[in-house]
Amino acid sequence: MSTTLATSSRAPARYGGSTMRFAVHLADLSYPGGPAALAPTLTSLARVADQGGISRLTMMDHYFQMEPFGGPAEPMLEGYTSLGYLAGQTSSVELGLLVTGVTYRHPGLLAKIITTLDVLSGGRAVLGLGAAWYEREHLGLGVPFPPTAERFERLEETLQIVRQMWSDDDGPYAGKHYQLAETVCLPRPVRRPPIMVGGQGERKTLRLVARYADACNLFPADLETVRHKLQVLDAHCETEGRDPAEVARTIIAGTDGVADPDGFRRELEAYADLGFSMVWVGPPPKAADPVGWLTELTERRLPDLADL
Repeated sequence: MSTTLATSSRAPARYGGSTMRFAVHLADLSYPGGPAALAPTLTSLARVADQGGISRLTMMDHYFQMEPFGGPAEPMLEGYTSLGYLAGQTSSVELGLLVTGVTYRHPGLLAKIITTLDVLSGGRAVLGLGAAWYEREHLGLGVPFPPTAERFERLEETLQIVRQMWSDDDGPYAGKHYQLAETVCLPRPVRRPPIMVGGQGERKTLRLVARYADACNLFPADLETVRHKLQVLDAHCETEGRDPAEVARTIIAGTDGVADPDGFRRELEAYADLGFSMVWVGPPPKAADPVGWLTELTERRLPDLADL
């Protein structure tokens, strides 16, 4: 199968640009007020992001909350249902999950779900995709959790399938793990959703980024580690015959932009020097006032970073 990126009604938006773009990730949903507060708090967060210069808003794709945030005892919403709700509360911010686990949905259905989000949001859907890792939630809800090697095989086939479904080719797909008789996807996306592969494994993940994706997404680490990961990605791009500049560099920030604005700026300056065009931020875990945190970030902190 060709590794040329498929096209649709409109080409995907470029991640890069002359300035740093910011994304907000909502990982911890333990908001004050309990379940009744989830919808109004998420609405307020989404509207602050939408009106405050944030380029992208993402949520988790998990059945259970992750262990570092308290595990299954803490709240977790289904990701794409949540994004559909937030699409109706916003008008400009892009919407996605950071990142969709390949084991959670059949790839043909996944392409249809994201297409629906894109059409109903007016072309604002993005696809973040990864190999999945949280075994406990799979066992808990009875969802198959294949070995690592198989999950990466399924990840590659899923990348091929979604690109085919967003192309002019609506014929069959025959893979090792997935077989589709017709890759029909109507209506078409308003904009072919940009594809980002999350993770930084050097042998498999970054190779898939180079072969299929519009962007990578890396975890915060020391700068030498981050620089090395980018060098590995560039080498994979060269092997794939692809210009590394075509693959946008995105990363999750390691510094709280509200609590430590000077440290945050130093971190962003270093990322800008390495060619990153988007940085993820988010309210700290168990924040007493997540909406206030995001309001302070957008109104007071980000304007001071405009020169980046």
